[in-house]
Amino acid sequence: MSNILPNSLVRRLGSNPLFDQEAFLAAHESGEKLTSIRINPKKETKLDFDLDSQVPWCKNGYYLESRPKFILDPLFHAGCYYVQEASSMFIDHIIDFLKLSSEEIKALDVCAAPGGKSTLLNACLNQDSLLVSNEIIKSRSIVLQENMMRWGCANVVVTNNDPSVFRRLPGFFDLVLVDAPCSGSGMFRKDEDSIDEWSEANVKLCSERQQRILSEILPSINSNGYLLYSTCSYSIEENEEILDWLIEEYNLESIQVPFNSAWGIEETASPKNRAFGYRFYPHKVKGEGFFIAALKLKNIQPSFSFKKMKFEKSPVPKDGLNPWVENMEEFSTLVHNENVHIFPKHLEASIKALQQVLYLKNAGTLIGKWLGKELVPSHDLALSIHRNKTLPAVELNIDEAQNFLRKKQLNIEIFSSVKKGWCLVNYKGESLGWVKVLGNRINNYYPKEVRIANL
Repeated sequence: MSNILPNSLVRRLGSNPLFDQEAFLAAHESGEKLTSIRINPKKETKLDFDLDSQVPWCKNGYYLESRPKFILDPLFHAGCYYVQEASSMFIDHIIDFLKLSSEEIKALDVCAAPGGKSTLLNACLNQDSLLVSNEIIKSRSIVLQENMMRWGCANVVVTNNDPSVFRRLPGFFDLVLVDAPCSGSGMFRKDEDSIDEWSEANVKLCSERQQRILSEILPSINSNGYLLYSTCSYSIEENEEILDWLIEEYNLESIQVPFNSAWGIEETASPKNRAFGYRFYPHKVKGEGFFIAALKLKNIQPSFSFKKMKFEKSPVPKDGLNPWVENMEEFSTLVHNENVHIFPKHLEASIKALQQVLYLKNAGTLIGKWLGKELVPSHDLALSIHRNKTLPAVELNIDEAQNFLRKKQLNIEIFSSVKKGWCLVNYKGESLGWVKVLGNRINNYYPKEVRIANL
């Protein structure tokens, strides 16, 4: 048996005569660390490091030969890419197969922090779709909000709610992703400390928690809507047995997702109903342990009623926002405590519905604070793909960009061509944030809470 992995886990996996136990153990004992990123298709620029090869099941996913210090990379802070484990990028392939990118839908990522799967969904779904990224734990929802802000799109709502609250949105979503809290055995190679926390009792506890989350969230899926269920666990109790439970309790239909056999993914069948699941093992794929399944709702669901939605006129004149937002006529505004949010106009009814039911951390893009006659721009606007491209901007070199990210004072000579007022600072053409040019100095407005503390 392995000196690293729990014997009971290895024994269970080894009971499958097709499972290569020796190769599985060797993959964990090798200590190999893989690094993969996913490019933001709305912020494509030349990176400061080389991409090795493409993740075969994700059009924007790439492996790296070595792991850079991402915290020092201005393009990481600009939201040009997201560092994500390659196996979980298989969601991109499933979305393509289900053809969900070809139409406007409403999607929900229930357990979304830190934001990898939400940024993936936002990139691969139709640009007119609405994405709700939810996280139940308040501290983790802050990280989720920061990562979605970096991604830069206004068709996203970040929420901080228990899954039970979504029962108040019957039949609202066309797609729900539940990346369920699990025992974490699939991450053992990446995080050896988690091995000490693993136990069969915790597997059972996680299975019960997963069933609770699913039972709470299923009413929010509309008739013929889709559920994607995933974990980073190897345990059948958290994977295939959950599929059997879903089919028997809620009459869901299992969906088989075709894939290239050369990818090394293992298609499995649940014990009772032969539901399709997809397992990723580190000795077979370039990625960590992962499980995912796609299911379709067959029941006729009650639908959320939009009849009682009330729309208040925004106190902010749109011509006051035109200098800041490109194509402002395509957006609606929401004002809360003088903070102005924008979101696509066609999503207004949905945003209002969410506002009445959920606790929202952020809706669309927070573009700034309206002070009656002028806007004080937010950091979110600086990173938004919707900001006006004619706004004043100055290009920084790598040292200047890192100093900006540390919230250090910048040399006023860099901004000699800029008149007084707000100015974006760019690195390789991508915005990092705001400065304010004054007569004799530059005020750095990079947020304290996300600054680089050490270089």
